[in-house]
Order: sequence, then structure tokens, then C-alpha cells
Amino acid sequence: MHNIFERDRNGEMISPDEPGYELLIDDIFSCMETAQELSKVSIRNQKRIHELMGEILGKPLPESTTLLPPLYIDYGKPVTIGEQCFIQQCCTFFGRGRITIGNGVFIGPKCNLITINHDPDPDNRSATYGRPIVIEDKVWIGINSTILPGVRIGYGAIVGAQSVVTHDVPPMTIVAGNPARVIKKITE
Repeated sequence: MHNIFERDRNGEMISPDEPGYELLIDDIFSCMETAQELSKVSIRNQKRIHELMGEILGKPLPESTTLLPPLYIDYGKPVTIGEQCFIQQCCTFFGRGRITIGNGVFIGPKCNLITINHDPDPDNRSATYGRPIVIEDKVWIGINSTILPGVRIGYGAIVGAQSVVTHDVPPMTIVAGNPARVIKKITE
């Protein structure tokens, strides 16, 4: 039998009533406390931002990537961020279900990457499960957009401002709206 951390990473339903849940929550709260510390760091102090992000992610944030705090993140260990990314302020990452951000990705202010969902059964609503988000290279996510669990955004795509992305986005397309839909193909 897998422990609660392995089950959580595998996208299995996790309930607060299970043994080990308190350990998972303690790890999440530690990550959130480090993110609170990050929010107090000057945006000019990228060295300190990278140090704290290394703690949050459990691995280094690439030196070529710029992150502007605050970042609201519940769990950083399942999050991977690529080279030459630019992540604006006030973003929220619910990373338990795994987030993979490719190289050269721009994420606008107030964007939400949400990998966790609740059990639809009202008698078990406190249970959660995750689905990964994958953002391929050179994607641009516009201000105040939300990417929902299980979504893959293809290479070079653009997500228009205030969009809610509920399904995969093809490469080299522009999507917008709620729910987001393809409005244009990007030609090279």
C-alpha cells in the first residue's frame, strides 16, 4: 500500500480522515509559510527569491527565470518551472496534482494554476484528488486567467486575459473566454 504522499502524487482521492493526512497538511502549511516569507522579499532581490523558491520547490528555480512575489502556493514539491520564464505577481499555484511549466513561459499577474478538485459526492466533499497541469514551452498566459486540473497548454499558445481553461489547448493557438475556446491560430 502506498503512503498518503505517493497516493496524492498519483491523483488518488485523499480524505482528511485517513492516516497520514496530518503529515501532508503539515508539509503544505510549511510550504505556505515559506511563501508568506517570500512575499516580504523585494522584487529586486532575485537571489533571495530564488533561495526561497528552492525551499518551496525542493529543487532550484532556474537562474534565468524571474518570479515577482507574492506567490500563493499550497504545495511546491510537485511543481517544476523551466528556464527563462517570467511569472508575475499575485499568482496562485495549487501544486499538489503536479504543475510542469516549460521554458520561456510568461504568466501574467493574478493567474491561477489549480490542480486539485473535491469529490463530487456531498458526503465525501472534504476529500480531494489532483490532476496535472502541463504548460509547454513559450506559452503566454494572460492576466487573471485560471487553468483547471488536467489541462495541457500546447507549445506557443496564448491564453487571453481572464480566461478559464477547462480543456487542453492546441499548440500555436489563441484561446479566450469562459470556458476558453480557440479564437485564432498563430501563424509563423
